Amino acid sequence: MTVRIIDRRFDSKHKSSVNRARFLERYKGQIRKAVSDAINKRGIRDIDNGEKIGIPGKDIAEPQFSHGRGGVWETVRPGNDRFNSGDQVERPPGGGGGQGPGEASQDGAGLDEFLFTLTKDEFLDIFFDELALPNLVKQQLAHVEQTRRVRAGYTQSGVPANINLARTMRGAASRRIAVGGPYAAQLRALIAELDEKKNRLADNDPELARLRQEIAHLRIKMERVPFVDSFDLRYSNRVQVPQPSTQSVMFCLLDVSGSMDEGRKSIAKRFFMLLYLFLTRNYERIDVVFIRHHTVASEVDEDEFFTSRESGGTVVSSALDLMHKIVVARYPSSLWNIYGAQASDGDNWGDDSPRCRALLDEKILPLTQYFSYIEITDGPPQNLWQEYTRLQISHPGEFAMRRIATVADIYPVFRELFKRQA
Repeated sequence: MTVRIIDRRFDSKHKSSVNRARFLERYKGQIRKAVSDAINKRGIRDIDNGEKIGIPGKDIAEPQFSHGRGGVWETVRPGNDRFNSGDQVERPPGGGGGQGPGEASQDGAGLDEFLFTLTKDEFLDIFFDELALPNLVKQQLAHVEQTRRVRAGYTQSGVPANINLARTMRGAASRRIAVGGPYAAQLRALIAELDEKKNRLADNDPELARLRQEIAHLRIKMERVPFVDSFDLRYSNRVQVPQPSTQSVMFCLLDVSGSMDEGRKSIAKRFFMLLYLFLTRNYERIDVVFIRHHTVASEVDEDEFFTSRESGGTVVSSALDLMHKIVVARYPSSLWNIYGAQASDGDNWGDDSPRCRALLDEKILPLTQYFSYIEITDGPPQNLWQEYTRLQISHPGEFAMRRIATVADIYPVFRELFKRQA
């Protein structure tokens, strides 16, 4: 059997875009881990850039076809009492000093990492892979901006590319039958009369000549009926119809009280920057509402939310009150998918934490699809966490709470909160 392999790739050797996609798919787990490590070293404003990452160098070479040894040959291989099939043989220890800038080691030599650069889109695709807003449903439409083209019968005018041949030929056949039907009936009658009179009259009889003339005249009339007339042309018609769109709003609630030092605020801002980038990249119709609070809550724009240095005491319920007022005034739950994300260190005025739980339980959670609470602390749970624990029991699918202690915890917690549900 002869096997012919034809390589029609336009890219040069070792630079195939198809092979690059296969490489990213094959090592997705290792690349995702490298991306996760890289994100913890970035600043807030650099989160959506590309990245040069490294993965272990073993087993990353592209498979290639090469010429075999050929011919008939024999070989003798010595046996061994140390290895079995599939075992990996350790590399021999390195000897001698190298010329590189690194320090020498008494351990055996290892494999260098394979370094390559991810583009911005590749980085973000891997970073947000398998993430989605929970419980997203299509509500009624408040603003219909998306449309789609659908079939809407046929029209007598259009461009040649849209001609429907089947419908046109069917119409032409119907027209020819309708127009030529009377002529065909007369022709059949004249032919029958001619055949009947041929047996009684002479061939040069004027009556037979008249019948032959009428038959010829009718056939000329029938031939003049066009096979396809401009009246028969039919074009496929398509119209724009509204396309139902899923519209959502995300409320970002940030605690900027005095107990939230710069380190904790930085972690919270990193989390919200991830959330904002995820929403704007993956959802076309979504609003993001930013709320900062200490003793008083206020709605701010994106720039002030991430850069303002205002601080003060702590009354968490002020942010929840403001969120509820905005939902009632601008985002009715019958028209919008409503989400909330709250970040705080959990240190709240003692009498205010039960009120926060009541606000969520009675007013906010019945209107929202999903609400997440992130407590940024490396110490024991605070009073707000203890109150919210009761909500997690009563609203398991609508309320989630996680703790973040260091920058390295941001990405795992983010993926856990917004992991795509089955």
